[in-house]
Formats: sequence, C-alpha cells, structure tokens
Amino acid sequence: MRLLDPRTFRDACGVFATGVNIITTHCDGHDHGMTANAFMSISLDPPLIAISIAEKARMLEKIQKSGRFAVSVLASGMDAVAWHFAGKPNAELHDLFDTLDDLPVIRGAIVTFSAIVHDEILAGDHTIFVGHVQSLAGSGGDEPLLFFKGKFGAMENTRKTTAGLLQVETEFMW
Repeated sequence: MRLLDPRTFRDACGVFATGVNIITTHCDGHDHGMTANAFMSISLDPPLIAISIAEKARMLEKIQKSGRFAVSVLASGMDAVAWHFAGKPNAELHDLFDTLDDLPVIRGAIVTFSAIVHDEILAGDHTIFVGHVQSLAGSGGDEPLLFFKGKFGAMENTRKTTAGLLQVETEFMW
C-alpha cells in the first residue's frame, strides 16, 4: 500500500468547503469550546449528528467525561470567534455564550444543537462522537462562515433555494 504524504492529503481535503462550528461542553464546573469543521447530520429519526475530535485535543476527554456536547454553526463575519476557539484567544471578546440544555452555545450562531453522546468511534487519530440531538435553536437565516483552503470566507452570489430543496424526495446517484 502506498502511503500518502499527510500535508498533501490535508491540502486535498481542504478544497472541500465546510461550515465552521464551535464544539462546546460543560465539564467540572467550566465551559469548554473548540473550533471544528468536522460536523455532519447522520439521521433524522432518531435525530443524530456527528463531530470528529483529534486524539490530541483537550476537548476529547471533556466530552468523554461529560457525555454531552453542543454544536454552534457560525455565521459569516464570526471569524474572530472561530479564531478565539482555535487557539488564538482574543481578550476583546466577551459574553460569547448562551445556554441550550445547560450546555454553552455561541451567541449569534446561525443554529445550535445540544446532544448526548450516542456512540463513540475511534477512527485513526480522531474520535467520532455520534450525538443524539436533544434540542436545537436558531433561525438558520444568516449566511454561514465557511472554511476553504485553510481560510475563512463567505458565500458569494447566493440564491435562496431552501424551499425547493426541502421538496426533493429523490436521492440522486451517478
């Protein structure tokens, strides 16, 4: 088997644009958060989501200990919040948290989810947490903050197509 260069692999994955999220939990009397782009919906019934946390991340043991986590989907223009939770703290940022089911969530996020850990899967140098969504909040009306090729950005020339997408009942395969 041919081994891939980790940097080449990371750069290739970086051309897939993702949303930017803050993963949070409450553990040992403190709120904890980290920036992540590895988030996805898994199931509608039951409502399941997944996040992926590096084995070296401090957040890993916090989620394992608390058994719960929240996801805050950031809006365009929230770059400073993303950097703050990505290890570049900004002392000018204050009052960042609201709460959802006694979990910290980011004030001003497009949507927030609270979840209890449903399953934990070791996958290479990450752990995937599947969470059973307990509740969600937010309008979903703002444009998302995006991550593409190692940089934050925003959508350009977006069209409102949500209503049409909600009516699609066919899965396309090609």
